Amino acid sequence: MNSFNKNKLGFETRAIHVGQEPDPTTGAVMTPIYLTSTYVQESPGQHKGYEYSRTKNPTRYAYEQCLASLENGKYGFAFASGCSATTVALHLLSAGDEVIAGDDMYGGTFRLFDKVLSRHGIQFNYVDMTSVESVQRLISKKTKMIWLETPTNPTLKIFDIEKISALAKNTHILLAVDNTFMSPYFQRPLDLGADMVVHSTTKYINGHSDVVGGAIVTRSDELAERLGFLSNSLGPIASPMDSYLALRSLKTLSLRMKAHQQNAFSVVHFLKDHAKIEKVIYPGLESHPQFAIAKKQMHGFGGMISMYVKGGMPQAKKFLEKVRLFSLAESLGGVESLIGHPASMTHASIPIELRKKLGIDDNLIRLSVGIETDSDLIADLQQALEHI
Repeated sequence: MNSFNKNKLGFETRAIHVGQEPDPTTGAVMTPIYLTSTYVQESPGQHKGYEYSRTKNPTRYAYEQCLASLENGKYGFAFASGCSATTVALHLLSAGDEVIAGDDMYGGTFRLFDKVLSRHGIQFNYVDMTSVESVQRLISKKTKMIWLETPTNPTLKIFDIEKISALAKNTHILLAVDNTFMSPYFQRPLDLGADMVVHSTTKYINGHSDVVGGAIVTRSDELAERLGFLSNSLGPIASPMDSYLALRSLKTLSLRMKAHQQNAFSVVHFLKDHAKIEKVIYPGLESHPQFAIAKKQMHGFGGMISMYVKGGMPQAKKFLEKVRLFSLAESLGGVESLIGHPASMTHASIPIELRKKLGIDDNLIRLSVGIETDSDLIADLQQALEHI
């Protein structure tokens, strides 16, 4: 890699090589799992770049470098979960600061904001960010961060990152974008002006439903220094084993995301005109309200689909009990197809009145389309729909 400009290499090449030079001691092609907590120092304060694994670990550092490169960032920080990444990002703020957040977001993020961080003096103002003017109206002197997911979880609204970024920069506000649903293969928020990208790497980054993790990527030297301090001080870092597994998974990210999207299109075309489906939401459908924005800022449309079945909760429950290849489970982004009921599973922490306002109704079902044979997935959905 030393003879190449890594920033000019293709996405797939960087996923396989950045941060992953052969081990200098053995020549091992794969980055070793460094299961050590501490490192010998030649003299007090003189070491080989590593002193304690909470601060820096060779396996985690390789993974952080690779993920940062894929997001077109400069610095990466790997954490034990997506929630811990979010917690570290929000510790950039102080009591009395305000955050403008998207009104539709992962239930765990809302719970963290509403039930934990708000108790420590940070105020959260929620708004539908499809209207940039609505965001602008909420800005005050106390506003220090804008937090958004796009596409949102679970109603798949698309927010215009570039316009919101311009608004944030004009008012000296940090913009953090949760890019979990798209992964850096389909969307790179830093290129659109975001200050930070946040991931639940449990999802597409790792992609095999065997790791819980999170990450933050930035280009800012100043933010990186602060995030590094917080990561070391709070201590929610990713383990060497989890870092190794996620680094392994990055090598196939582009292949997996293409397959997820291809299958999602097949499933969407089956569902959208089905007599027992009330509505299908997918960013790649021209009927999506923000389809034009999705085309502008994304390089693909991903593997997440939301749909409303006819018949309310009784029929939704019956349908979910009958699927076989789709596993009824929380989470998303794995190679296997998952299906969930946001109102009672991933978004149960959101008050029912707010769920109804957002469209998280009892007949809303979220699909994470895996990379199985698409005809088998369609057959599974068809047989389950026959029961309602």
